[in-house]
Amino acid sequence: MESHDETGCQAPEGPILCINNCGFFGSAATMNMCSKCHKDIILNQQQAQLAASSIESIVNGNSSGNGKEPVVAGAVDVQAAPVEVKIISTEPSIASSKPSEMKAKEGPSRCTACRKRVGLTGFGCRCGNLFCAIHRYSDKHDCPFDYRTAARDAIAKANPVVKAEKLDKI
Repeated sequence: MESHDETGCQAPEGPILCINNCGFFGSAATMNMCSKCHKDIILNQQQAQLAASSIESIVNGNSSGNGKEPVVAGAVDVQAAPVEVKIISTEPSIASSKPSEMKAKEGPSRCTACRKRVGLTGFGCRCGNLFCAIHRYSDKHDCPFDYRTAARDAIAKANPVVKAEKLDKI
């Protein structure tokens, strides 16, 4: 008890309920409010300040000295409506030009060699085709991909040639 007297700290008399009567406990650091009520009050104050500054900027003719946040918010609101209209007007043209392509891709995935349905278990090859478990290896489906050249290029890229300058003899 003596340490409390020396430091000047006092224990609170008891738990303090939130002044908004929400049922939670408040603290002196949050103006005797619970954390949720305190956060809501701070948020409302910030929104009020933002609204007031944006109204002032509109009344004053969008002067750049008032702050950039309200101007950006106003520009986003103005641009949002035309963008939606443009997206709606362009979607029908995209949908009308691609139904034939979508119908071709909607079918089940099949092995390129034997036309067997592979579904999710298909193996993609470097040649760009899809194969079943039997034809997944390059020697089983006569793969046109040149693995030797690809390996040489990968090794050359990973191990660049380093030539040092010749040293002068002393």
